[in-house]
Amino acid sequence: MTIALNSKILLAPRTGIGNYVVELAQALQQDAGLKMHYFYGSRWQETLVDAPMPGYSRWANIVKRYLPGAYVLRRAFEQKRFNRGVRKACPDVYHEPSLWPLNFAGPTVMTVHDLTHIHYPQTQPKDRLKEIERRLPSALARVNRILVDSAFIGDEIKQHYSVPEQKIVVAPLGCAAIFQPRVEPQVAIRLKKLGLHYRGFILSVGTLEPRKNLLLTLKAHARLPLFLRERFPLLVVGMQGWHVDQLQGALSQAVSAGHVRLAGYLDQADLACVTAAARIMVFPSLYEGFGLPVLEAMTSGTPVITSDCASLPEVAAEAGIYVDPQDEEGLAEQMRCLMEDDEIWMAQHIAGLERSAQFSWKKCASVTAEVYRQAANS
Repeated sequence: MTIALNSKILLAPRTGIGNYVVELAQALQQDAGLKMHYFYGSRWQETLVDAPMPGYSRWANIVKRYLPGAYVLRRAFEQKRFNRGVRKACPDVYHEPSLWPLNFAGPTVMTVHDLTHIHYPQTQPKDRLKEIERRLPSALARVNRILVDSAFIGDEIKQHYSVPEQKIVVAPLGCAAIFQPRVEPQVAIRLKKLGLHYRGFILSVGTLEPRKNLLLTLKAHARLPLFLRERFPLLVVGMQGWHVDQLQGALSQAVSAGHVRLAGYLDQADLACVTAAARIMVFPSLYEGFGLPVLEAMTSGTPVITSDCASLPEVAAEAGIYVDPQDEEGLAEQMRCLMEDDEIWMAQHIAGLERSAQFSWKKCASVTAEVYRQAANS
């Protein structure tokens, strides 16, 4: 069976959906019954690109800013190139890993990772939001199958778009092999660069935006006794996002006191090291379609405190410690417990490793391949 996978996102620096595409594609390559063709917006290949296109994001932003109707024009260009490749490759199924499937006469599968555009429309550029609102309902109606990362997102799609349940298939994500438990000598060099000690800091991962609820983490950390804040500083990893100005006051104060370190964006190798070296991962997000940092932490042997909403309990299950995403006092208490009680910490460490073993890209690819076959026969 020949599969056309839209992989254009791999031209940009790797983020959430980009990681999904590359990890899924690599796992699907192990299925001898599938022949993969990758579409990169203007060209087709039978191999995955090795690295992002230099300057792709900068030029894409310039085009969107200064060219009226950039989304529509780019879409028309990509559709033309897509059609040309389809005529040559004759794919049996087309898989679109985001919200905008191109037109394809045959069976189509799409992946919906979340409905952020409904809950947090302010996170989307106006032109992009307009296109999502215009295209998504008809796309959901016409595709043969819809893959989702969690049952939570599947339920949201049924609720908001009245999609029949039989079209939706849950394919939980996996975790990149680079995330694994590590002993101190394996991470010492990277920790030294950041001025941190093994199991001597709290980790927060996510774009600096209100949805990730970093402000709650900052307030909870500030509630801790001074000796604990000094012993376990908070390491914040992530790029700046929308309304980051709302965090500046709390961040500046904590950074100047030496209790918070800002790492910015870290590549996957550095992120895997700090994830395995942290005492705790704190992830009280308000909305997630899956919550990959939670799985990455559990896979790395780092206990997780997360919020009790959206998909997060579905991912962490009994291995997570849960807090109300508005309860800074409760979060501070849970942080202190894992800082001071080695017995509880070890129990959560073991539970996280056991829970994370239930997820893999191999399993995700297996479900996805079966969905391809269902779509081709529908």
